[in-house]
Amino acid sequence: MAAGGGHVKVAVLGLGSRGDVQPCAALARELATRGHAVTLVAPGRYAWLARHGAGNVVPAGDTGFEVGFAALSVDPVAVVESEEGRRWLGSGPLGFVRGFRSVVEPLATTLVKEVDAACAGADLVLAPALGAFGRHLHDRYGTPYRLLHFQPGEPTGEFPNPLVRCATLGPLGNRASYAVIERLGWLVLGRMVNRLRSSVLGLEPLRGSPFAADRRARVPVLCGVSPHVVPRPADWPAHVHLTGYWRLPPAGTGSGIEDYLEAGTGSGLDDFLRAGPAPVFVGFGSMVPDEPERVAAEVAGALRRARMRGVVQGLPVAEDDDVRVVGEVAHERLFPRTAAVVHHGGAGTTGTALAAGVPNVVCPFFSDQPFWGRRVAALGAGPRPLPVTELTRDELAARLIVIGEYRENAARLGRLLRVEHGVKNAADLIERP
Repeated sequence: MAAGGGHVKVAVLGLGSRGDVQPCAALARELATRGHAVTLVAPGRYAWLARHGAGNVVPAGDTGFEVGFAALSVDPVAVVESEEGRRWLGSGPLGFVRGFRSVVEPLATTLVKEVDAACAGADLVLAPALGAFGRHLHDRYGTPYRLLHFQPGEPTGEFPNPLVRCATLGPLGNRASYAVIERLGWLVLGRMVNRLRSSVLGLEPLRGSPFAADRRARVPVLCGVSPHVVPRPADWPAHVHLTGYWRLPPAGTGSGIEDYLEAGTGSGLDDFLRAGPAPVFVGFGSMVPDEPERVAAEVAGALRRARMRGVVQGLPVAEDDDVRVVGEVAHERLFPRTAAVVHHGGAGTTGTALAAGVPNVVCPFFSDQPFWGRRVAALGAGPRPLPVTELTRDELAARLIVIGEYRENAARLGRLLRVEHGVKNAADLIERP
């Protein structure tokens, strides 16, 4: 490990929604069990992930480690759920990047100050590529860092940048797409980044994309994705590692779901699950449809048309004997008890749903979500994606009616994912001299 080996102070940055933070919490937990002094730096709403693992119950006898927590006041979920945030997320790739100016920059000064304070004494920083915090902290303190990827972001000729909506541009076009996306991003965001480097961190401006600089420096990359889901590209360099998913161990030993719900949500869910056939889960995480009432009506109609029960999260669906509405719930506890999972295709949700061994129906909104929808279909673990803008009761019901066709492939893939040791692989690489 950097900093001379032995036990060191590690800061793990979990920036984003729960799907981004929970894998970081798993990695922080694994490093803490190995004796390192680990701090998870994440939005305050996710403090419980550092304390309790995958649910609200502290596992019996689970006292052999402790993960520190540094709360960030900037709440990405609140940003996404705001009217301005919803317009931003629905604006397409270039609009998404431009939206950082109006949506993110007003919050960025506070975020950079808080991250800087939380990481100032670290011997090693583990940071997502987004925001380039690893590079900024290295330039300020000389701290070694590793890059955390939640989707395959290293250039390759095998598939385009996951932010590109097509399946392939050919080998040369695929590789070029990474440079194009990065350069467009830097063109729009570079001035803001350099203003923050100067005004908050007292650093000289960067002369080009930090992603390209990291690549030239061969900064180690840990990609928390399973090679069973995205085979490792043959043209990736040796310092880029595809480790497998970073999953928290199960919290507690009880069989019921109620203890693994966020407080005050989903009352009676365990009884509902036991009362009939396995339901379909429908939830889009922190994504909010432009017309939530319309989408809710279409989802309810699709469940009725497919004659399936449903557990619905985050949509204004009326409950009845066959539909239960829940708030935040531990996906890793709920998904294995469902007949299928209908979701937005976020990297974390996709990994958890595939590990559950049940078919997936991906309804992407933006960003890398269409990429994960294509991967699910290519693996035979679900039908072709259904973009949320095209979601109707007919289209969703048609996919649910034939969902059994994907059950065997989904179950086989789930068994492979549940026995891989992604978080151990990542920690081993971090500790490598």
